Amino acid sequence: MGLMDGKRGIVFGVANDKSIAWGVAKQLHAHGAELAFTYLNEALEKRVRPLAESVGANIILPCDVGSDQEICSVFETLREQWGKIDFIVHAVAFANREDLKNPFSQTSREGFGLAMDISAYSLVAMTRYGIPLMTEGGSIVTMSYLGAMMAVPDYNVMGVAKAALESSVRYLAAELGQKNIRVNAVSAGPIKTLAASGVGNFKEKLHIMEERSPMRRTVTQEEVGKASLYLLSDLSSGVTGEIHYVDAGFNISAE
Repeated sequence: MGLMDGKRGIVFGVANDKSIAWGVAKQLHAHGAELAFTYLNEALEKRVRPLAESVGANIILPCDVGSDQEICSVFETLREQWGKIDFIVHAVAFANREDLKNPFSQTSREGFGLAMDISAYSLVAMTRYGIPLMTEGGSIVTMSYLGAMMAVPDYNVMGVAKAALESSVRYLAAELGQKNIRVNAVSAGPIKTLAASGVGNFKEKLHIMEERSPMRRTVTQEEVGKASLYLLSDLSSGVTGEIHYVDAGFNISAE
């Protein structure tokens, strides 16, 4: 018996086999979950579709999370094919490269809005369209980072967006608790992903993490997947509105 036997849900944010979202998906699949996936565009579809098919996914849909219409369409397809869902994995974030490289005070208005929209508001939108399908309750998990609670060099506008994401988790959890829908976040240390390549001096950050993190190493994709599995499964049936830290590295300062 797997922890997720009989449960169905959707994973947003897989870009390739190094994605945190893929680490989560592998753990969910290993424990019996039936999965659906989305991809941003045709270029990413070529990477996502083979991965999704390798874990038996039959629902693989295009979705720009900056569009309410596309998010709505995804959940309408899930309603038509499954009727209900048990979980949502939100592992989506984006900021313009120049807004990450420039000093935070130089963040453009447009870039600030884009980072907030894709990285934080998309969770709210997914939740809104997902609620009607969680007829028997469910679990929603998103991905955050240490930059949400302290200033991390070169993280800039993304740190502010992650702070908004974590606050959204708490408000959504407070709203949805009576519906037996739980909302939590996993905040992990840095991992080499496609998204991380946009953060300045990322290799240096990995090295600092290895020196200063409690475990004296960086966290792995598999470990983030396991932490997410816990929050998505019935093992965490009493946990909501929490930020679950996975060797996030509290010994790192902004100095």
